Amino acid sequence: MKPQHWPLYGLRLRTPRLELRLPDLELLDHLASVAADGVHAPGEMPFTVPWTAVPPEERGRAVFQHVLSTVADWSVQDWALSLAVLYEGRVIGRQDLTAKNFAVTGQVTTGSWLGLAHQGRGIGTEMRAAALHLAFDGLGARTAVSSAMTDNPRSLGVSRRLGYLPNGIEVAAVRGAPVTLQWLWMDRARWEECRSVEVTVEGLDHCREEFGA
Repeated sequence: MKPQHWPLYGLRLRTPRLELRLPDLELLDHLASVAADGVHAPGEMPFTVPWTAVPPEERGRAVFQHVLSTVADWSVQDWALSLAVLYEGRVIGRQDLTAKNFAVTGQVTTGSWLGLAHQGRGIGTEMRAAALHLAFDGLGARTAVSSAMTDNPRSLGVSRRLGYLPNGIEVAAVRGAPVTLQWLWMDRARWEECRSVEVTVEGLDHCREEFGA
């Protein structure tokens, strides 16, 4: 598609194995199918917003609608970049980069999920590294934060490998029960020290102002 009126559709992040981009309707349909097929084991709930606790068809529809809403609701003061992650040309998951008042704070937050079939292969680390590269190198971010439940070792392991440092804990309510979140943080100097994944960015110059960068 020609992203004349929404240049973010022309943004591409590439790593040795992956391509990340804002999905058009066809890719978004594939992304919704990945979500419907499952992103964590039954009985688990790694998300503070329990969007996966519904039947598969509802889960897929929720992802489809949510990603469209991130485009419709985008503003320089409050944005959420929700990228489809492609491996060997197939959609396998989603990587989010979000910020509020980025021009003032210089801070971004990351979030992500992968289809069950693609977990445990280092892909989660690679796709978040791409988002951090966009944030720090592309947009000039000063800090990045993330969080995960303390009983989610995979997510915490990704953060540790990328160089995040612990930044406090929080107790949240999920489905009527308390859960403990570990917050993590890194600044630009820490990112530059720990970066290990080669990332290239294409199409940013045409949409940089949309981020408040």
